[in-house]
Amino acid sequence: MSLKIGNRLNKLRQRLAEKGIEAILISQPENRYYLSGFDGSDGFLLITPQNKTLATDFRYIEQAKRQAPDYDIFQITGDVESWFPELVDGLKKRELGFEAGHITFAMHHRLNDILDDTKFQIRLVPVDGLVESLRAIKEPEEIELITKAVAISDAAFEYITDMIRVGMTEQEIAWEIEKFLHERGSEPIPFDIIVTSGPNSALPHAKPSPRVIQSGEPVLIDIGARVEGYGSNLSRTICPDIPDETFKRVYDTVLGAQLKAIAEITAGMTGAQADGVARKAIKQAGYNHAFGHGLGHGLGLAPHELPRLGPNSADNLVDGMVFTIEPGIYLTGWGGVRIEDTVVMENGKIRVLSQAKK
Repeated sequence: MSLKIGNRLNKLRQRLAEKGIEAILISQPENRYYLSGFDGSDGFLLITPQNKTLATDFRYIEQAKRQAPDYDIFQITGDVESWFPELVDGLKKRELGFEAGHITFAMHHRLNDILDDTKFQIRLVPVDGLVESLRAIKEPEEIELITKAVAISDAAFEYITDMIRVGMTEQEIAWEIEKFLHERGSEPIPFDIIVTSGPNSALPHAKPSPRVIQSGEPVLIDIGARVEGYGSNLSRTICPDIPDETFKRVYDTVLGAQLKAIAEITAGMTGAQADGVARKAIKQAGYNHAFGHGLGHGLGLAPHELPRLGPNSADNLVDGMVFTIEPGIYLTGWGGVRIEDTVVMENGKIRVLSQAKK
């Protein structure tokens, strides 16, 4: 077993022991990959203090053998009633944890029925965020992969700013960005590209439309690349030609709030305290009503993961965490400005990974 996977499994087993859980069924795709190296689209991990099994169907058996050579491989055949009893046969555990945030109610009901109708005296125990909390603190190799993804998205932004002109549509710009990301080596992008302009940019997650870019209006771009499963996140807002006074005022407020957050957020803060640094600056400028989302979120194997930086977040920020700093102001009928960087907490302070110009 690779040292990396072995260390992760040891940490998980320690957490399970602390919670008194004897075994766990992993179904969430990013968690499955994190703990095994298997990136097939379907499958489960069954992990106990002594054993580890990867269950998947015929399509992925050879892939599973290559990517997770130290796991016992179990072939899924038929519906869950056919294979699940065999998977847990001999488990000799009283409790089996399952990922409550991923297993559907219907699947939970079926698994419960199987365990109730068989010789097994196993109780399903909901577990939430256990592996995700491990993933929140990145290993050096993970930060290196995220940094590579950041470099691709930085290059994509530089490329598109040299190309954007009045008369292009949002969809044209988004397509040019996506092509560039893939040509520079990105795997399937971690989330849909956002390119919005004018009043559309007041919608933080609007989809690119056929709308034509006009002179002097905000154009909000939100992009990410992916390298070996790990993603980046970058937002910039530009203005073709000469910006109006509203753009200058809003942009300066957002940039000032972001720079203040980058400078003042330190390890030991909660996500709410970090959010408050930027939110205070935006409130003082009179735009608190127009900053309706949190300051940021963790990223890695998923585009949104722990920690959360928002008004109600109790997540503690510690070294090794990678997250975004992305304040924004959105004015209905005019547009919006968001500036977002991917950062890492190191030695108690933020180090900015994104290098795209602001």
